[in-house]
Amino acid sequence: MNLSAPFIQRPIATALLMAGLLLCGLATYPLLPVGALPNVNFPTIQISAQLPGTDPQTIASSVATPLEQQLSQIPGVTQLTSSSALGVAQLTVQFELSRTVDSAATDVLAAINAASPYLPPNIPYPPTIRKVNPAETPIMLIALTSESLPLTTVDAYAENILLPKISQIPGVGLVGIGGQQKPAIRIRVNPQALAARGIGLEDVRSVIAGANVDLPKGTLNSPRVTYTLNTNDQLLKPSAYEDLIIAYRNGSPVRIRDIGTAIEAPENDLLAGWYDKQPAIILAVQRVPGANVIETVDRIKALLPKLQASVPPAIKVTIAADRTQTIRAAVSDVQFTLMLTVALVVMVIFVFLRNFWATVIPAVTVPLSLVGTFAILYVLGYSLDNLSLMALSIAVGFVVDDAVVVIENIVRYLEQGLTPMQAALKGSSEIGFTIVSITLSLIAVFIPLFLMGGYVGKLFQEFAITITASLMLSLIISLTLTPMMCARLLKDDSRKQHGWLYLLFERGFDSLLAVYARGLRVVLRHRFTTLLVMLSTVALTGYLYVIIPKGFFPQQDTGRSSALPKPRRISPSQQCPSASRRWSTFCSWIPRSSRSRAISVRAARRRPSTKGAFSSF
Repeated sequence: MNLSAPFIQRPIATALLMAGLLLCGLATYPLLPVGALPNVNFPTIQISAQLPGTDPQTIASSVATPLEQQLSQIPGVTQLTSSSALGVAQLTVQFELSRTVDSAATDVLAAINAASPYLPPNIPYPPTIRKVNPAETPIMLIALTSESLPLTTVDAYAENILLPKISQIPGVGLVGIGGQQKPAIRIRVNPQALAARGIGLEDVRSVIAGANVDLPKGTLNSPRVTYTLNTNDQLLKPSAYEDLIIAYRNGSPVRIRDIGTAIEAPENDLLAGWYDKQPAIILAVQRVPGANVIETVDRIKALLPKLQASVPPAIKVTIAADRTQTIRAAVSDVQFTLMLTVALVVMVIFVFLRNFWATVIPAVTVPLSLVGTFAILYVLGYSLDNLSLMALSIAVGFVVDDAVVVIENIVRYLEQGLTPMQAALKGSSEIGFTIVSITLSLIAVFIPLFLMGGYVGKLFQEFAITITASLMLSLIISLTLTPMMCARLLKDDSRKQHGWLYLLFERGFDSLLAVYARGLRVVLRHRFTTLLVMLSTVALTGYLYVIIPKGFFPQQDTGRSSALPKPRRISPSQQCPSASRRWSTFCSWIPRSSRSRAISVRAARRRPSTKGAFSSF
């Protein structure tokens, strides 16, 4: 049975089939997402619960613990972490990769409802959840600074103008705010003045809460006209708060100004951000899973002039960090390596075959196999990243073998005097199943990667499938296009008079063959020594495998530096581990070239009387 005969006899149909494969690959290449690594989404849910004014120890025992007890009973949970800070508890639940994030969210909501009776009754609102991907890190950091405007004003522009516009850009997922400084009115109470008048802090709080509300007032109805009462009871200035009457003592009113002062200040003065040694608001942009990170960043950069024009000139919008710099460099380097590999393979084929058309045929089939792989990657939802491009680079050496084997067998029959058509039909019929067995044996090497589980398995499955796809396309092309081109292009040049360059290479190959023959005779005369050398090599390889350093990925300079701030006057029992982790992640996006313009988000200087935990972005 000759698998290639129908394609050899129908050259136009074969050419159109291969042209369609080429067009599919070229059309899907720009549509592939670009990233540093394959897009692996863990089913992860983050739960946040707030109880304002509560210390971390109480939050951990009364809020985090009941939630943990219910969440730990959900099937498929692989990791459950929680962190408690001043007035807030944050829990992160990670599930098995086999579970979908939507089904996991349903189970988490059920667990929160089950834990509701055990939560404090004065919790302002139920815990909230959101789907997160711990593998996604910010692709860009944008810093907003101003030398004349207060940081609360900068935060208002960042949160109300810039953040919505950036969120609408295609490819942008979550936009976080670091060093947030929401405007608020803060009341500083003198405890001694309160104690002297017999007033408690709860009295002050209840009066402020009751006076600063905006509730519907109703309507005034008459036989002809209905009037809607539209008044605003909210207090917007510090002076309005200072006039509030807290209580009456000795027939005189006690106002806020009598027991403290009201000032304009951030809602949370435990957060602060810096850029270029200036207070700043930092916008951390994350992409939508599967989006092209380079195109997303380019869209943000194109919008930056409009963003700058939408805020006052006193606010400076600056790109603090751009993750795509290293991604662009890595992808560009791998793409150059891939093209260089193809060129070197073609050159080596030409040096050994010394036949123009015999070199053109694999020069066409190898790129066609690689370009066609792009279409398969697009269908499977994979991306262009370091692993998939590295797989294509490795596949060049594999896919060229099939074409070379087919050409060599056909040329052998050409040299025996058959016509190109006869040689193509006979040579392809003999070598067809051999090509199939070679390809299947190469694919079998990657079966362990297909069966790997966990995060590493998800990463290398894309690597293995990329190589497998290119090998399968190479098999198809070698059984269809390659013998068809051989039947139409190859000729018998064995009896042709060759030039001096051809004869020079021929003498060189004959000399190389003679050296190999002499070495082979030496080995066959010393078989026992050869066996000892082989066994010693195996033993040495095992020893080197044991002592060689091992790790998840090679250690390299990524162009980013990280640091941890040193909190002031905070005891170790008060520090929030999760905040430190978030700070470390945030700082990891400082470019090496911007060390003098280091970005930091840390807790502001604390007052000795303040209780709570270290808080950060």
